[in-house]
Amino acid sequence: MTEQDSRALRVALVTGGAMGIGAAIAERLAMDGLHVLVADINLEAANVTAAKINASGGSAAALCMDVSDPEAIAQTFATIELDYGRCDVLINNAGIAKTYAFLDLPLDAWQKTLTTNLTSVLLCGQHAARLMLRHQWGRIVNISSVSGLRAGTGRTAYGTSKAAVIGLTRQMAIELAEHGITVNSVAPGPIDTPMTEALHSAETRLSFTNGMPMKRYGTPAEIAAAVSFLARPDASFITGHVVPVDGGFIAAGVLNI
Repeated sequence: MTEQDSRALRVALVTGGAMGIGAAIAERLAMDGLHVLVADINLEAANVTAAKINASGGSAAALCMDVSDPEAIAQTFATIELDYGRCDVLINNAGIAKTYAFLDLPLDAWQKTLTTNLTSVLLCGQHAARLMLRHQWGRIVNISSVSGLRAGTGRTAYGTSKAAVIGLTRQMAIELAEHGITVNSVAPGPIDTPMTEALHSAETRLSFTNGMPMKRYGTPAEIAAAVSFLARPDASFITGHVVPVDGGFIAAGVLNI
């Protein structure tokens, strides 16, 4: 794909796009015909994902981006504006997670989690929306979590950050609607990714699956499918919503009689 060709396509930015859910989203959006910018703090991994997309006939490029650094975010969007002149779809996927008991949560861990998971959504959303205004069209999908809808042990910082992402999604949606920009959130349940493999103990996995009607973890591709729909032109009247993709976890109450 030449630079001229990529400029002719709608441009999608996926933060945290190198691995796991982010990589699946990047691959799916490329299949949908978008030029995908795979943004990640790990540039080497982002290059691998972008190369995989290009080898499959899609269009992608890698960007190094640290979403916890406002200056890095601003610089990335300046590069996007210079190289492409547009950003049509933004997927705020980058995030971190570490579990602590409430009484043991360090302040620096709280602050780092909120900066990375929440403030980045605000800043990327502002920068992207300013570019979307030029065409009076855009799609923003913020990846939250079922931990933002239901409390979970050890998730004081993570769950609070994701609950705030859901609130921010609604705020963005109502203020950007007049400009043809929709803003929604996808809330994954437990998904098999490198992060959950490292974070979820056997007890955590059992607790999740026991509370899920589908009795299994989801896949990154299942999250990407939901994101793909919300990023499409025909999702034009859907804004301000959170869509759990969770095997029934949020809906579940008593599962056995």
